[in-house]
Amino acid sequence: MRNILFIIFSFLFSHAVAQVTDRNGVKDVNQVVDNTPDSIAKAMTARPVPGSSRRGNNPVLFLIGNSTMRTGTLGNGNNGQWGWGYYAHEYFDPTKITVENQALGGMSSRTFYNKLWEPIRQAIRPGDWVIISIGHNDNGPYDSGRARASIPGVGDDTLNVTIRETGEKETVYTYGGYMRKYINDVRAQGGNPILMSLTPRNAYDDKGKIVRKPHTQWLIQVAAEEGVPFIDLNEISGQKLDSYGKWKTDYHFFLDKIHTSRFGAMMNARSAAEGLMASHNPALNPLKAMMRNVQLPTYDLTRTEGKPVVFITGDSTVKNADKDPDGMWGWGAVANTIFDESKINIVNAAMAGRSCRSYLNEGRWDRVYNSLKPGDFVLIQFGHNDISPIDKPKYRGAIATTKDTCHVYRMQAAKEDLSKQIATPHSDQGSENVIDQKLKADTQVGSYEVVYSFGWYLKKFIQDVREKGATPILVSLTPRNEWPNGKIERRNDTYGKWYREVAAETGCEFVDLHNITADFLDKKCSKKEKAMKYFNHDHTHTSLLGAKTNAQSIAKGLRDNKSPLANYLRGKK
Repeated sequence: MRNILFIIFSFLFSHAVAQVTDRNGVKDVNQVVDNTPDSIAKAMTARPVPGSSRRGNNPVLFLIGNSTMRTGTLGNGNNGQWGWGYYAHEYFDPTKITVENQALGGMSSRTFYNKLWEPIRQAIRPGDWVIISIGHNDNGPYDSGRARASIPGVGDDTLNVTIRETGEKETVYTYGGYMRKYINDVRAQGGNPILMSLTPRNAYDDKGKIVRKPHTQWLIQVAAEEGVPFIDLNEISGQKLDSYGKWKTDYHFFLDKIHTSRFGAMMNARSAAEGLMASHNPALNPLKAMMRNVQLPTYDLTRTEGKPVVFITGDSTVKNADKDPDGMWGWGAVANTIFDESKINIVNAAMAGRSCRSYLNEGRWDRVYNSLKPGDFVLIQFGHNDISPIDKPKYRGAIATTKDTCHVYRMQAAKEDLSKQIATPHSDQGSENVIDQKLKADTQVGSYEVVYSFGWYLKKFIQDVREKGATPILVSLTPRNEWPNGKIERRNDTYGKWYREVAAETGCEFVDLHNITADFLDKKCSKKEKAMKYFNHDHTHTSLLGAKTNAQSIAKGLRDNKSPLANYLRGKK
C-alpha cells in the first residue's frame, strides 16, 4: 500500500510542478540551472521508496537535502555532477544500518517539506536517523515560479501567500520554522533528527576564504533550542577548500559554483562522516557505533625525525612480482640499490596495470596523499596504461593531451568486471579495506565518469604533493624493447612531450628515465635480441637486470638535475 501511495503522490506532484516550471532552463537567483522538477516523475523513480532499504529490524539513515546531496534528475552523474549523498553509505556498516538518499535537486526546506516529506515521515521507525541538510534554494520568490523561498531566520514569523500560477494558498514559515517541523515530525515517529549545515559554494569572501553560509548560525540556534545534534559540514568542507587553493577547489565543482564533481561529493561525504564521528554529543554515540572507514587510509610508517620518505608511484614497470630472480621486476623494488635507507625511507606504492586515472580512482593516490609529510618526496611515473580505452574495462584511459580538459563518459561495464582486474594486494598494502572502501569511482558501477587528460592527472598529483609540503618529481615511462629502424623506440612525440609540457607548466622537476635508459640500451645493445636480457615476458616488463638499470637511470637523472632527492642517494656524503 505504501508503494502505491508513493507512486500516486509522485504523479500528482509531477503534474503540479510541470505547471510552474520554466522549461527553457532559466537561471535561478544563484545563477544555476536546475531543471530537475521538469522530470520529477522520473526523478521519483530514481529515489528509493522511503524505508525500502531497511534490512530486518535494522535502522535506516534518511538523508534530506537538495541537489548538493542528489544532483541531476537521476542523481547518477550523467551530467558530470554528483551529490554527496551518493557516497554517504560508504561510512556506515550495511550490516547495522542502511542509508537512503531521499534528496532531490531544486528543493528548498519549504518545498521538500510540502511535497516530499510526508512519505518519508511515515517510513520513519523508532531508532531511525534523519540528517537534514537543506537550504541552498531557500531564496527567490515566495509566490511565483518555483515559489520555494522561506523567510530568513529562525523566528516564528509567517507569510500567507497565493501562488500566482496555480492559485494555491500557502503559509510560509521561517527557515528555522521548517527545521523545527522536521525535528518534531522525526521525534514523533521515534527517530533521531540531526541538523547539518550546507555544503560550501565555490565563492570567496573579501579575505580570500570560502564563503560560509548564514544558515549555519540559524541551524546552530535551532539545534541548541531543540536539543538535537548539529554537524557543521559547511565549515569542515570549507576549511578543506581553503587549504586546497583555487585550481583544486575549482575541480571539486562541475558546471557551476554550487554543484559538486565526484571529487567534491566525495569530500563532502567524508566531511559529513568526520563531523559525526568527531562530535561529542552523546546522542550520536549509537550512530557512531555503526560507522566505518572514517579514518583516512595511510601507509603504516615508522617515522624518524629528520628522515623523509620517498614514495614511488607507477605501474608494473615500477612494481611487479619482484620475487623470482628470473621473473618480472619493477625498478621500485630495487630502489634500495640507489637510495641510502639510513637517510630516507622508501615506499613503493606502485601497482601493476594502473594508469594515472585508475590509480586515482581506486584510492591508491589518496593513500599516498594522506601519508605525506613536509620534506617527503613523490616520484610520479605513469604512461604505459594511459593509452587504454576510456570507457571500457579496465577503465584506465585518459584524454591524450596536457590541456586541462575533461569529458563525461558512460562506462560500458558493471562493477563485476572491475573487481576481476583488481590484483591481490601485496603485503605492504595493509588491510584489504584500502581497496574495498575505494571502489567508489563512477566507473566501478558501470555508470558515468568525468575523465580528464593525461596532463591533468599529472598536474593534480603535483599540486597535491606540494599542498602537503612535499616535493613531486615527474619520471618519464620506461622504454619498451622495440627497435624500429635499428634504434630503441622513443615516445618523445607523445608521453615524453606531455611530461615535458607539464614540467614546464608547473615547474616540477623532471627525470627523463625514458631517454636515459634508451640511450644506454642503444649504446649497449644495438638491437632487440641483445636487449632481451633487460626484459622479461614481453617488450615492456623488465627483468631484475632491467629493473636495476632503470633504477640507475633514476639516480643519474637526479644527479644531473642536482635534485634535492639526490642528497639521499647511495655514496652521497
